[in-house]
Amino acid sequence: MRAVVFSEHGGPEVLRSETLPTPEPGPGEVRVRVGASSLNHLDLWVRRGLPIRIPMPHIGGSDMAGRVDSVGAGVDEGLVGARVVVDPTLDWEWITGVRRGGGPIPEPEFRVIGEHTQGAFAEYALAPVANLRQLPDGVSYETAAAAGLVFVTAWRALFGRGGLGAGERVLVTGGSGGVATAAVQLARHAGAEVFVLTSGEENCRRLESLGAHHALDRLAGRPSDLLREATGRRGVDLVVDSVGEVLWETLIRVLAPAGRLVTCGATTGPKATTDLRHVFWKQLSILGTTMGSPADFTRAMELVFRGEVAPVIHSVVPLAELRGAQEMLEAGGVFGKIVVVPGVDA
Repeated sequence: MRAVVFSEHGGPEVLRSETLPTPEPGPGEVRVRVGASSLNHLDLWVRRGLPIRIPMPHIGGSDMAGRVDSVGAGVDEGLVGARVVVDPTLDWEWITGVRRGGGPIPEPEFRVIGEHTQGAFAEYALAPVANLRQLPDGVSYETAAAAGLVFVTAWRALFGRGGLGAGERVLVTGGSGGVATAAVQLARHAGAEVFVLTSGEENCRRLESLGAHHALDRLAGRPSDLLREATGRRGVDLVVDSVGEVLWETLIRVLAPAGRLVTCGATTGPKATTDLRHVFWKQLSILGTTMGSPADFTRAMELVFRGEVAPVIHSVVPLAELRGAQEMLEAGGVFGKIVVVPGVDA
């Protein structure tokens, strides 16, 4: 099979298109003939060298949708030919401390497909059967692959950790990203008043079309001033932040009393300074989140399947052009998700 791999960490130049043996599914696994995958910033961080152990040579790609091609031991052979989307989260039991079926969790470790395992930037990929969700006929592989990781992440940030309720005010940062474009739609769908920070007037218009009530161009002034004016100095009840260091102090200040700040990324850096007086005086909550539970994935994807929300697809590129796609994502200017197709009929 054709796959894009890297054997050392570094820039996009370490990516190579190679012919590899087609993987065989193990017990409890299926092999998916990939119809589409999509890029996330996670793919860039893994390629650059996160402080984790990954299999080398490595195939990235956490999102995938396609058709079940083969099954391993213990898996119903009737699944062969099924159209599926794959939940990228592995070993969620580590987060909850509760193992499916009961009993202790041996050597717990939260993992992600395409990060800790081989991923979807290939013609074929493996996945646990428990991570499959049937894909309705009316939903394309491209839509499903663009939605998976970002919608489960946004869902958990907003509702599982942030506890967002109808009528509350929520601020989403990093407005052009996949998680942010998902979060804006989910928050509007839930009846919240949605504020979003982005860059450029065109991105503001796009986010308003997705449901943002207030799209703020951070290039038009200091974010703190823009937010103070937009919120009428009342602040917001919840912040979902993927930006990190550059905006952190502003985000702490914009929270209303009893507000919650949920961090799910750090694209501008991981080292933030917090004035604790704001935290204890306003009785704020600072919460971390990443990915989501199987139930979170199912709930978010059901909305996608019904067409009530939809991933924003910036472009669709063939697998052979993955390096250029990663360079594009790294350079900025991508609005939503870049989808990757293998160039074969799935």
